[in-house]
Amino acid sequence: MNNITINSNSNSNDIKEMEKLFPRAPLKIIAMEGCKELGQKVNDYIVNFRQSSYREELKSPMYATYLQDNYLVDAHCPRFGSGEAKGVLNESVRGKDLFIMTDVCNYSLTYSVNGYVNHMSPDDHYQDLKRLISAANGKEHRLNIIMPFLYESRQHKRTKRESLDCALALQELIDMGVDNIFTFDAHDPRVQNAIPLYGFDSFNPPYQFMKALLRAEPNLSVDPDHLMIISPDEGAMSRAVYFSNVIGVDMGMFYKRRDYSTVINGKNPIVAHEFLGSDIKGKSVIIIDDMISSGESMLDVAKQMKDRGAKQVFVCTTFGLFTDGFEKFDEFHEKGYIDRVITTNLTYLPPAFYEREYFTVADMSKFIALIIDSMNHDVSISSVLSPTDRLHALLERHRKDLAEKNL
Repeated sequence: MNNITINSNSNSNDIKEMEKLFPRAPLKIIAMEGCKELGQKVNDYIVNFRQSSYREELKSPMYATYLQDNYLVDAHCPRFGSGEAKGVLNESVRGKDLFIMTDVCNYSLTYSVNGYVNHMSPDDHYQDLKRLISAANGKEHRLNIIMPFLYESRQHKRTKRESLDCALALQELIDMGVDNIFTFDAHDPRVQNAIPLYGFDSFNPPYQFMKALLRAEPNLSVDPDHLMIISPDEGAMSRAVYFSNVIGVDMGMFYKRRDYSTVINGKNPIVAHEFLGSDIKGKSVIIIDDMISSGESMLDVAKQMKDRGAKQVFVCTTFGLFTDGFEKFDEFHEKGYIDRVITTNLTYLPPAFYEREYFTVADMSKFIALIIDSMNHDVSISSVLSPTDRLHALLERHRKDLAEKNL
């Protein structure tokens, strides 16, 4: 009997468990319009996983829906001339273990409102998600949402008289029958306290960051004398602490001094970034954060790193939104402040992103496919949540390859 061929990201014990267990229910995936490309990649990996497995019991009629060429559901949300919409499923999802994938940050999609062209906002994507949930009409066996960028996650806590949008959205999805919500690098995972009795998992991509970085920079030395992890602010401390401890290097951090007497674009402006940490002169640094919005803070931190003598500056961010475009990043790269920017394909990246040689994509499609396949078999995803072993194995291979090159 051959094992399911997943990848080095997976734990062999989980693979064996999947071979033993019958799926929770027949698998179906809805990739909403904003993440069709990512959804297709995820589907292709799952098809490969299952067709690579040979089990005698697959011949049983009970497994008739297990091996498929396609697990994607034909679904869409057409709009009327007024801009209103409806969710439509063109095939049955009755009794299925249904996963809906959505990218609420895909602004490239447009629709017409009384002849005017509108770009879809996170609110539009979220409403379309609810429409497709409504179209399923509760007939699915289990309903799971994969929302890489958690809707309204930046509005996760209340300051004075403000709305708690993220908590309300989570509660609304649960009220509509959602069983599990999967996201990545939630701005504050404690928002799950809004739905304490339901499934909520936030995954982090440090393994994919390191894999993409070492592939792009094969001569990078990963040791305390040559590398340092930098947290650009207090909010990114936990992920930077984890990353630095796992790969065995030092960590530094910046904290933001803000002008709390002024509010610009809904937030207090940053006066300066102050650095806490050891000397970085001659070292390469990895600045790690959950997102790049305008990029102003990240660019300022990168410049300060180079001004302090950093040899190379690598930026790793889960969500590259680039709301102010790429011109400033081009300028900083040309001036030598930034050597490489690595972001995932969990949210929409415009064609201009791929035209820049210093941008690198950390592909997350295999990772999502593993999450879906594990959940469908009711296998523990604890090893997926903690990538420590995979990071150690990756670094061991890299150091071995580096040593062989230097012989």
